[in-house]
Amino acid sequence: MLYHCLLVGLQELSMDTKQRLTPEQLETEIRESLSPADLKSFDMLCRKPSDEHFTELLAERDDEPTVLREEDLRAQLLYQEGMRSNNAFVRDWFAFNLNLNNILAAVICRKHGFDIRKNIVGEGEVQDALRHSTAKDFGLSATLPEIDDILRLSEVEDLYEREKKTDALRWTWIEEKTLFRYFEAENVFAYWLQAQMLHRWDILNRDEGERIFRALIADMKRDVKFK
Repeated sequence: MLYHCLLVGLQELSMDTKQRLTPEQLETEIRESLSPADLKSFDMLCRKPSDEHFTELLAERDDEPTVLREEDLRAQLLYQEGMRSNNAFVRDWFAFNLNLNNILAAVICRKHGFDIRKNIVGEGEVQDALRHSTAKDFGLSATLPEIDDILRLSEVEDLYEREKKTDALRWTWIEEKTLFRYFEAENVFAYWLQAQMLHRWDILNRDEGERIFRALIADMKRDVKFK
């Protein structure tokens, strides 16, 4: 199904756009326009690890052994569901972010001496490489075209700038994936994801970015046993 009227009527976005619609207003406008099948894919993009749905899933697997923290287990469940979507763009988006976040986490673990196994989410070839490879690129250059871009992100010292550049990489990925998908559902999903990024940067200042990163490091450090 094509969404010409919806997309033409929306504000054009760039990385420095000040949005006219609030996230709630935009979500309502999108939901009112999508077909039932596309709405199901959009629902997947809107899910968060904190959703009650994942609380229920975690309760069902209480007895399963794991080294992951609860927040990482929730993220893992979210990625797993996203990568089972009927929509290829949605599947690829979740797979891309899983790899991106895992690689950045693995680099942090290497730098600070944290246990990588306790900070890598999901299962698969990429995750196995991150847990076990000692190569600088984790042996992933032949598997992931974006590995060099992600590793360069990890070298950015300014934490606020690193986060901005990470979202710029996501933005570029979205544009490349939807380049020839004129007025299709994928363009609606892309618009929503980019608008969400812009909204996050509207409320995230440099101090807050530093605080979030420091909290992440402290969370990883929690499992390190000093001798």
